[in-house]
Amino acid sequence: MNDLTETIRTEGFAFVHGDAMRAILNHAGRLTDWDAFAASWDDLGRDTYMADGGRYRKRRHAAFRVTDDGAERLPAQPHYQSRDYNQLNGGIERWFQPVLPEIAAGSSMTAILRCCADLFGALTPSRAWFVEMHQFRIEARIGEAGRPTPEGMHRDGVDHVLVLLIRRHNVRSGVTSVHDLTGRMLGTFTLTAPFDAALVDDTRVMHGVTPVEPVDPAEASYRDVLVVTFKREA
Repeated sequence: MNDLTETIRTEGFAFVHGDAMRAILNHAGRLTDWDAFAASWDDLGRDTYMADGGRYRKRRHAAFRVTDDGAERLPAQPHYQSRDYNQLNGGIERWFQPVLPEIAAGSSMTAILRCCADLFGALTPSRAWFVEMHQFRIEARIGEAGRPTPEGMHRDGVDHVLVLLIRRHNVRSGVTSVHDLTGRMLGTFTLTAPFDAALVDDTRVMHGVTPVEPVDPAEASYRDVLVVTFKREA
């Protein structure tokens, strides 16, 4: 964990291979419900706010307050980003289907929140965090590539971000790139295996992901990720 903290502090981001990330999460908690956690991506609602007209994104959303005492789920609320951070879909309150209670309160999500609180707290001390959890499925079809970041290269308007791959099925591409705030590229990588992760200092870098396309157009094609954002409580 100390090496990972130092990498983010130095580089502004880190890419962690799945085996290593799983070990880090297991140290923070138990992943006993992981199979059910991953399967819950099969039950996401369509994102109806896509200003590009796309129907390739499904999602659920939850918000938490996280302190040293643990995580408290907050009442259902909209996700909001200003157009400064999301020129495509920002500037409005977006209401998404809530994350299922058993998923938000389960052992895997508890471990993820605890791990992030420890890691991000070492980088940016805070007495409390406002945390948003996003379950994303990006679908790919012939004639409509799936766009994980339709807003392009961006920041999320928070302090820190975890992007955790749940699974990929029958897709190619989806390359993540990270740039500094002047636009200079700092690194590229592709989340390909479960638990592959990107950890980002959102105050210092921008990130984006290239569209995914189906390998076999006759089969379902999708990329499932968990995105967790941490913002210091005002």
